[in-house]
Amino acid sequence: MSKIGRQLHRSFLFVSGNQPERFEKALNSGADAVILDLEDAVAPEDKDRARQAIAAWLSRERPVLIRVNAAGTPWFEQDAGLGKLRGVAGIVLPKAESASDVIELVSRTKSRMPVFPLIESAKGIWNALEIARAPFVHQLMFGTLDFCADMGMEPDGDELNPFRAKLATISRVADIRAPVDGVTQAIGDTEFLEAETIMGKRWGFVGKLCIHPKQVATVNRCYTPSERELSWARRVLDAAANANGAAVAVDGKMVDRPVVIRAKSIVEAARIG
Repeated sequence: MSKIGRQLHRSFLFVSGNQPERFEKALNSGADAVILDLEDAVAPEDKDRARQAIAAWLSRERPVLIRVNAAGTPWFEQDAGLGKLRGVAGIVLPKAESASDVIELVSRTKSRMPVFPLIESAKGIWNALEIARAPFVHQLMFGTLDFCADMGMEPDGDELNPFRAKLATISRVADIRAPVDGVTQAIGDTEFLEAETIMGKRWGFVGKLCIHPKQVATVNRCYTPSERELSWARRVLDAAANANGAAVAVDGKMVDRPVVIRAKSIVEAARIG
């Protein structure tokens, strides 16, 4: 499995595929993963040129994700062909609405690389479990902006949280990694970005899509366990390991299996910080 497939990631930074001068800068931004984008960030007349620029730049030494154009578009087949090249560590599939979308992508890449379906519509949410169980799906991503457009929603608060809960639950049932939250459009508003990132974390998400390098540090910080959280988790795991079957408590609270599972997830998340 690719490096990206093995590791946990907090921040996923988009960079337009028709701006190769920014690729290296994106890699140096501190983002856990970089997504070279052939879809929303690239105008139709620039699609072929962007694909060529990505193909020329790719290298095994700097693994990245590629967001292809959706299945059914004129560019999908050629975009998917990039999956055969070294340096592509995974593919982000936009507008995923069925398992067949994933299967079609995999059949064209002819590889076992991780697939990251973007859930961006009512139909995508409805079929999310089917999508999550499709071959080589590594992690679901929530395309919040397109989803709101499809649903006719104008979110300015908690409207998306029921759908976040559904994607987090589905990911658990499908036994894949917890999902990645959508972008925050306010590039310069660090306080708002932090609030949205923490919201996603509370609803079971483990990472967030970023549209600007300025957002990376905040997202990484919010998804990295604090020293207080990590200290608690280590005390829980130590107490459980030394219990020999007896009931134990940490900070005056009983340590049972769900608490141990939570502690393990915190320690695992800290390894990427």
